Amino acid sequence: MNPLDDLDEAVMAVRAAWESAETAGDVPRERLVAVNDALGSVRRRVDAVLAEVAARIAAESRKELGPQGLAKQHGYRTPAMLIASATGASTGEANRFVTVGTATAPRTSLFGERLPAKYPAVRDASRTGALSVPASAAIISLLDRVRLKVSEERVVQAEQVLATQASGMSMDEVRKLLTRAEAWLDPDGVEPREAQARADRSLQMFERDGMLHLTLQTDVASGAPVKAAIEGYVSAQFASRKNAARVTDAEGAVEGDTRTVTQMRADALTLFAEHVLGCQHDDLPLAGATVVVRVDLDDLEAGTGIARIDGVTAPVSIATARRLAADGGVIPWVCGPEGDILDWGRQRRLFTRPQKLALTERDGGCAMCGLPPAMSHVHHIRWWERDAGPTDLDNGVLLCSTCHHLIHDNEWDVRVEGTGIHGRVWFLPPATADPERTPRPAANRRFEHVA
Repeated sequence: MNPLDDLDEAVMAVRAAWESAETAGDVPRERLVAVNDALGSVRRRVDAVLAEVAARIAAESRKELGPQGLAKQHGYRTPAMLIASATGASTGEANRFVTVGTATAPRTSLFGERLPAKYPAVRDASRTGALSVPASAAIISLLDRVRLKVSEERVVQAEQVLATQASGMSMDEVRKLLTRAEAWLDPDGVEPREAQARADRSLQMFERDGMLHLTLQTDVASGAPVKAAIEGYVSAQFASRKNAARVTDAEGAVEGDTRTVTQMRADALTLFAEHVLGCQHDDLPLAGATVVVRVDLDDLEAGTGIARIDGVTAPVSIATARRLAADGGVIPWVCGPEGDILDWGRQRRLFTRPQKLALTERDGGCAMCGLPPAMSHVHHIRWWERDAGPTDLDNGVLLCSTCHHLIHDNEWDVRVEGTGIHGRVWFLPPATADPERTPRPAANRRFEHVA
């Protein structure tokens, strides 16, 4: 059967899906999905034809032909380079077309006998537009890996199941399917693969353009708690955002959280690291790890200039230095004009666990947005450095990292009526947001009846 016949059918399906549109750019909304599906089918079928052509180009460019090979006759060193030049794909993508086309094309034995394709089920699924070339390549790669470990009958069975199951899936879904399929086909290989993944684990850190870049890869077992912790934080942030949306400004709602999911993940990692640095447990193998911020006293008082963090090349603003100086596990090194050390910071400035428990009784979590206590830390109402605020219950309030930054960066004020755990917390917005600076109650009191 000519593969172009299937392609003609797919093109006709696009025409049928598009037939009610007056112009090419005016597809009715109710037909957009049908047009999208039809175009996806056309693309997959075109790629299937290209894979067959790529396999033939590779066969006509094999090494034994030397300078007479098709690719070299046209000025290309490899068939992949010839294919990539015509399609605009990368050489890696072109090699993928060759792999799929070769594995799904009819074969010839050493004696010249015609043999069926190595993977006929994958060929049929790609020709009908049910399977993309990247998905076909991933299935072929898996089946090639397990051929020496399982019987031919099992490989045939797996090919048929995967070609059917992966049809219509996105590439991300196909990868998940193949991960489970490999464990099903080769259960004895799971443990060695885990050992190799652990051996290949790494975390790269480097600075570029004023940003710290982290690239982590690790085995799934080691990465599971990292993923669970970060996703738990993100879920809590969205729950807090949803709850805040129910409160009108008149009832004391704080400014909306507009962070993206990726920004929340970055904030989660920062929050967890700050928490660890502030822990008092002796069994944490941190070797005295501390974030040291170096800043000139005159700059700190004037709010101008820059500060530096030990171990980090890029400087930070004075506003950031002030914020860091209020966080747990961070020691400000304030220098006078001659560079003499005026204050190495005091670990006594950190609130103790009993103090946080007492403030939790009063605030119930972040006093500003309502996040749970586990995601909040104690903030000095009168700042430790700027205002020489003491570390006692009357000067403490629970805040999450986001609200802590909001207080520092946007000139919010915090007031407490009463003393100890019986105090009542109020937030005063900046005059730029509310000229009257109307006090807003803490999150756990927003739904109380206030006389």
